Amino acid sequence: MQSMRVEPLGLLRGRAADFALAADLALPLAGGPAAFTMVRLLGAGAPEGALALADVPADWQQHVMALTRALPPFAGLPSGRPLVMGVVNVTPDSFSDGGRHLDPSRAIAVGHAMLEAGADILDIGGESTRPGAEPVTPEEEQRRILPVIRELAKAATVSVDTRNAATMRAALEAGAEIVNDVSALRHDPEAARVVAESEAAVILMHMLGDDPRTMQDDIRYEDAALEVAEFLAARVAWAEAQGIPRGRIAVDPGIGFGKRTPENLALIERLPILAGIGCPVVFGASRKRFIGELSGVASAERRLAGSLAVALAAAERGAAVLRVHDVAETVQALRVAAACEAGAAPPVDAEAEEE
Repeated sequence: MQSMRVEPLGLLRGRAADFALAADLALPLAGGPAAFTMVRLLGAGAPEGALALADVPADWQQHVMALTRALPPFAGLPSGRPLVMGVVNVTPDSFSDGGRHLDPSRAIAVGHAMLEAGADILDIGGESTRPGAEPVTPEEEQRRILPVIRELAKAATVSVDTRNAATMRAALEAGAEIVNDVSALRHDPEAARVVAESEAAVILMHMLGDDPRTMQDDIRYEDAALEVAEFLAARVAWAEAQGIPRGRIAVDPGIGFGKRTPENLALIERLPILAGIGCPVVFGASRKRFIGELSGVASAERRLAGSLAVALAAAERGAAVLRVHDVAETVQALRVAAACEAGAAPPVDAEAEEE
């Protein structure tokens, strides 16, 4: 049975949001700075179409107000701006950079370069989860990533990208602070216990099934954005029941994981619907296939412009963490976009000014 869910519409940012909030014409989205002026109500007995906030029925008011609550900082990191998560794949077969960082010393150097470029988090993985990728054993996965995590955790907040409980445990012991599980803790029955017994944050992602080899085989949705929101809300509730506090959970719509271009675009356009879950939204679309389909660029490494466009679109719609390959360019794009929105330049360090 579908729950009562609210989709915020008519998003405003910057001065327009400030004016609308002051005039009681809008409400803050997840505490702001964005605001919404209309909603669409989804569930049994919900009225059709978009509604002004003043026209929301009384029995839906609490669900609308849930969209306004400010979220706690994710993994203890700064809030108020999108965080940038740099991707460090210690694999031979990832879709974009497979093999390039397989040597631990190279992966460590890349991680430090991402931190210097402004990354807030480093996401380190030893198993490719691209469509059709073959799994690796937890032992091999750990052999690849643990030396990298041990070193980079000295300088950064590290996330481990894994579906395997044994790898989660080993990575957390090595210094990782976040578990990023593309299966939303479904692949390994021990995974939830490992996270619950630690103090780690966790990212729960939507994927059709829990196997990247088959996730693109039978893609069917009636309403992709709503179905993804329902799945993630259910996984958050399940994780809470396993002893993982909601304040340690983030959700990820899983762009490209059991989705084609139409579903990916629907998820991006309607990303604010995830605000009702009450967890930060992690968004990863960097260099993905649908960007190539939209732009006509076949090579993943040449999809920077498209990746930046998608990242900015997600940030405008409330994404709290952007998972990217191109850290320096993403940080620069976010900084300039924020300045344009605010009408004022954010502070920059002396080194950046000299350049």
